[in-house]
Amino acid sequence: MATRERQGTVVVGLGRSGIGAARLLRALGEPVCLAESRSGDALAEQAAALEAEGIPVKLGLPLDADRFDALTPPPATVVVSPGIRFDHPALEALRARGVAVQGELVGAWRAGRAVPWIGITGTNGKTTVTHLVHHLLVAGGLDAPLCGNVGTSAADVVRQRIVAGPAASGVSPSGLSALGASLSGGSFAENLAFPDWLVVELSSYQIEAAPELAPAIGIWTTLTPDHLERHGTLEAYREIKRQLLEQSGLRILNADDADLRSRAASWDQACWITAGPRQAALDAGIDPHLWIEAGEVWNADGPLFPAAALAMPGDHNRQNLLLAAAVALAAGLTPAVIEAGCRSFPGVPHRLERIRLHQGITWFNDSKATNYDAAEVALRALDGPLVVLAGGQSKQGDAAGWIAQLHRQAAAVILYGAARQEFTGLLAAGGYSGRVESVEGLDQAVPLARQLAAEGACPAVLLSPACASFDQYSDFEARGHHFRRLVLAL
Repeated sequence: MATRERQGTVVVGLGRSGIGAARLLRALGEPVCLAESRSGDALAEQAAALEAEGIPVKLGLPLDADRFDALTPPPATVVVSPGIRFDHPALEALRARGVAVQGELVGAWRAGRAVPWIGITGTNGKTTVTHLVHHLLVAGGLDAPLCGNVGTSAADVVRQRIVAGPAASGVSPSGLSALGASLSGGSFAENLAFPDWLVVELSSYQIEAAPELAPAIGIWTTLTPDHLERHGTLEAYREIKRQLLEQSGLRILNADDADLRSRAASWDQACWITAGPRQAALDAGIDPHLWIEAGEVWNADGPLFPAAALAMPGDHNRQNLLLAAAVALAAGLTPAVIEAGCRSFPGVPHRLERIRLHQGITWFNDSKATNYDAAEVALRALDGPLVVLAGGQSKQGDAAGWIAQLHRQAAAVILYGAARQEFTGLLAAGGYSGRVESVEGLDQAVPLARQLAAEGACPAVLLSPACASFDQYSDFEARGHHFRRLVLAL
């Protein structure tokens, strides 16, 4: 059989990132279709709406190299969402056949690099830093949409804010790459109403599948073991994160993170922050750009503003404050504007989000805590005794620190989801002496938590799963939204 010419792109997955990538390619005039392994009435309705936009959708099409090659025409490029392993056997087979395989961020980067990116990554803290950076820049009068691993997909933002600008100004989609190369000093971009910055949260899955990303500013919040079931080793996981920072124009790193601090000497150029005094960082061989002394944020010129301007609990949020402030200073904001922005920051959905005070019990949504370390941080930040809800799809990692904080802070732990049996064993092996209950899901966990909090005179209930959400939800946001609805309905 004659070899058929490969053309166009197949985007895998009918989720937020996949739909965003397909719409962007469509807006750029590229032939594209969406492939989804699932089927059903709800997906059929979604597919019909996309086909009305000119994007063909193939439901019930598994990720299989032979099935993709049987398409007419067979694709030249396959775009995958972060939820698909980048070393999936079908993707490896497609690569061997000459197909370009890339993550959903590649198209957004290529079409949106005319605007400087602020790329924010890290095991924990990146969502808070992303929201805070976005808030500070917008409060300072800059146009800086938030996107990526949280909120709107980067492809959607690029399509709406960057691709639409040239189109409205008579620039053809095929001229976008030339347009990006021609921009200098931002003047042309301003004429096209481009944003000043893109604030992009980046997961290791996204970075791995888009190795060409090179943000103007890169931020690395923390590094602890996570996603090892996907990346294999801590070293491989670390290298993915580091790659992004090495390709960033300005590198901002957290000197209070043990892993990052231990490798400080390996960076030839970096902007370090510490939530402690400057001398302690100097003793560790790091000369920080920002630090905290006597309750004030300092740089080499002196005190800038009170650290208490950001009213969020926990030492980790002082680190998040400094990481975001370093970006804001680099973007030209004054300390007074940064302080005002911190004071008006409302917090982050799903990250120690205070939902309500009900019958003397405060309810916190920490659905973003998808690993042991993040859940441990949340426990440290609140006053106990607590009723803690934990569970979902478990991850590899060291649970010792998390269990130690449960000993200190939690009067009761309610386990739910796929990990409940595993976590029951972990808590027993760790000698946890509080009450442990096991239920199927949050529908049962929330009323039980209210009962246990009342019986134990606990001032707060904390959802901090220490797990991924994929056993019962599409993502941590869906889990957090469900929890919020249940709590508000009490």
